[in-house]
Amino acid sequence: MLRYIVKRVLMLIPVLFCVAFLIFTMMYFSRGDPATMILGDQATPEQLTEWRVEHGLDKPFWEQFVNYIWGIVSRGDFGTSYHSGLSVTESIMERFPTTFVLAVATCSIAIICGVLLGILAANHQGTWIDNVLRILGMAGVSVPIFWLGLLMILWFAVDHQWFPVSGWYGPRYVVLPALAMGMTFTASLMRTTRSSMLDCIRQDYVITARAKGQKESVITYHHVLRNALIPIITAAGSTFGISLCGAVITEQVFSIPGLGSLMINAINNRDYPLVRGSVLMLATSFGVVNLLVDILYAYVDPRIKAQFVGSARKKKKLAAEKTAKGDS
Repeated sequence: MLRYIVKRVLMLIPVLFCVAFLIFTMMYFSRGDPATMILGDQATPEQLTEWRVEHGLDKPFWEQFVNYIWGIVSRGDFGTSYHSGLSVTESIMERFPTTFVLAVATCSIAIICGVLLGILAANHQGTWIDNVLRILGMAGVSVPIFWLGLLMILWFAVDHQWFPVSGWYGPRYVVLPALAMGMTFTASLMRTTRSSMLDCIRQDYVITARAKGQKESVITYHHVLRNALIPIITAAGSTFGISLCGAVITEQVFSIPGLGSLMINAINNRDYPLVRGSVLMLATSFGVVNLLVDILYAYVDPRIKAQFVGSARKKKKLAAEKTAKGDS
C-alpha cells in the first residue's frame, strides 16, 4: 500500500508540470500588458521597459518558463504579485483556508443529503417518492449555481433577513454559499447513490439476506450500501475537488474573500504570478483528493486491499526465489 501511495505521489509531479506549462503558456500569450495595467496609461515607454526588465518579462518564453519552474523546485518560490508586491505563496495561503472551509461545508451537505435521498429513492423505486426525487435531481443538476445563489440571497437574506447577504465574518456567512453549491452537488450524488444502490439491490446476496429474514434496515446499510460505496466515494471526491474550483463563481456572488475571488482579481489585473500560483494550488488540492479517494477504496472494499497485499507478496516471493537461485 505504501508503495502505491508513493507511486501516485510521483505520478502527480508530471501532472502538475503539465498544468504549470499550460497556465504559463495561456498567460504568456493572453492579450493585455501587465506593465500598462500596473503603471497606468500615463507611464512613459522607458518606465514600461524598466518594469518589464525588472520582472523578467523581456526574456523569451522558454527562458521565462524555465526560470519559473526552477524557482518553484529550488526555493518553493511562486513569484511576487505584480499588483500588491507580496509573495504569491503568502497571498494564496491567506485566502485558501476560506475556500477550503467553504468546500468542506459544501461537500458535507452534498454527501449527507445526497446519500440519504439516494437510498430513499432506491428503496422506493418506481413509486411517487422515487419519481419526485428524480425530478428534483434533474432540476438540481440543471440549475446554475450563480442563479440559485442570487435567488437564495433575495429570499433568505433580503426578504427574511435570516442570513447575511455577503461577506465572511462567522459561521452564519457560510450557510448560504454552502447551500447554493451543496444543492447542486446533492442532486448529482443522489443520482449516483440511487443508481449504485439499485445495482446492488438486485444481487443474489441481498435476496439471500431477505430469505433469511434479515431486517430491511440491516440489508440496506450493511449489505447494499457497503457494496455500493465505491461509485459514491468517487462522486464525493469529485464533489470536493469541484467545490474548490467551483468556489470561483460562488465567492463572486457572495463577495467571499477566498481563493476564487483572488484569482478573478488577478486575471483582471493581469497579475500572472498570482494566477499561476492559484491554479497550481487548486490542481495540487485536486490531486491530493483523488489520492485520498484511491486510498479509501482499499479500506472500503477488501477486494481492492487484497490486490495491493497480493501484489506485494508476489514481489517478495519472486525476490526470495531469485535470492535462492543466486545462492544455489
